[in-house]
Amino acid sequence: MQDIAEWLEKLGMSEYAERFTENRIDVSVLRDLTDQDLKDLGVVLGDRRKMLRAIAALDGAAGSTSTAPAPPPLRQRRRRARQSFLACLPESKVSGATSR
Repeated sequence: MQDIAEWLEKLGMSEYAERFTENRIDVSVLRDLTDQDLKDLGVVLGDRRKMLRAIAALDGAAGSTSTAPAPPPLRQRRRRARQSFLACLPESKVSGATSR
């Protein structure tokens, strides 16, 4: 893939090319984009889902050529964030919390 505009065109979403360019989003950061990032760019929900699937497919197609490790699943990230938050609370506040 040569550039982000070509990738968006292949997805049938070339209307977002200017927004990506304005925000300096290129192929090197594409895999880092989150749903919130795309929402902030003004990408509508259905297109966000399609883009995220296409990004995931890129990761699968790239195989071992990806230089950055894939982030842990959302459930795992949430659990870690909750544990970090609970670790900051005084012991009396934590004792009433239940773990999931």
